[in-house]
Amino acid sequence: MNTLDTIIKFALFEDSGLGDITTESILSESFAGKGVIVAKEPFVLAGSEVAKRVFKLLDPKCEVNSLFSDGDHIGKGEIFFKVKADLLSLLKGERVALNFLQRLSGIATLTRSYVEELAFPNVRLTDTRKTTPGLRSLEKEAVRAGGAYNHRMSLYDGILIKDNHIAVAGSIENAVKAVKNRISHLMKIEVEVTSFDEVKEATDAGAEVIMLDNMTHDQMADAVKYINGRAVVEASGNVSFETLNKIAATGVDVISCGALTHQARSVDISMRINYDS
Repeated sequence: MNTLDTIIKFALFEDSGLGDITTESILSESFAGKGVIVAKEPFVLAGSEVAKRVFKLLDPKCEVNSLFSDGDHIGKGEIFFKVKADLLSLLKGERVALNFLQRLSGIATLTRSYVEELAFPNVRLTDTRKTTPGLRSLEKEAVRAGGAYNHRMSLYDGILIKDNHIAVAGSIENAVKAVKNRISHLMKIEVEVTSFDEVKEATDAGAEVIMLDNMTHDQMADAVKYINGRAVVEASGNVSFETLNKIAATGVDVISCGALTHQARSVDISMRINYDS
């Protein structure tokens, strides 16, 4: 299944699947057109391939050209995308392409600001699963364009024993044992902990990654000292632009930050369309 095409086709159907009354009333026959997308503010680009695919699905013969690559910085007023296609396709695809570009570029731009703020090069900044339903793969790609890393993509590709799992299993030790009896030896086990006692239990149970959830900076530092390299240490919760380096200074290896996706603001862009003369 082509996931990208499925996402785009749904977005196109949502916007014009039952027709485009305005455009179809104005255009009585097919005309060639051209469009350019312009930055109305500076940002980091993401989603250029998605935008290309929007127009290709509407008009397979169209010519699309992204003048920059994802991850590039776009200045205010710069034209960064050009397309030549049937005018009806341009007008139907305009909003969908812009929606993808502004949302994904917003994530890349916010992520880049976090990456540039992080003063500890050995600490890895990652996203979370707090993404827009249906758009996770695209939003995580935008995080990478911004310079950060992805945490697990979904429940299938990474083990993370959380508080509810522990409650069901009865203890961290029971949960870790149950998972070890099921998984391949190639997979790592991560355990979420909220107290120093749980740090000890997770370490003793053989967790390979320990997530310190919503702990104070002093608690994180104590946990890192106790773990002493026996597991990768991840910090999560209360991560913001203001707390980022304070958390990194505790000695953790990874900081996961849901804000990269769920607090990103869409960037301001627009599309200008004309006859292809």
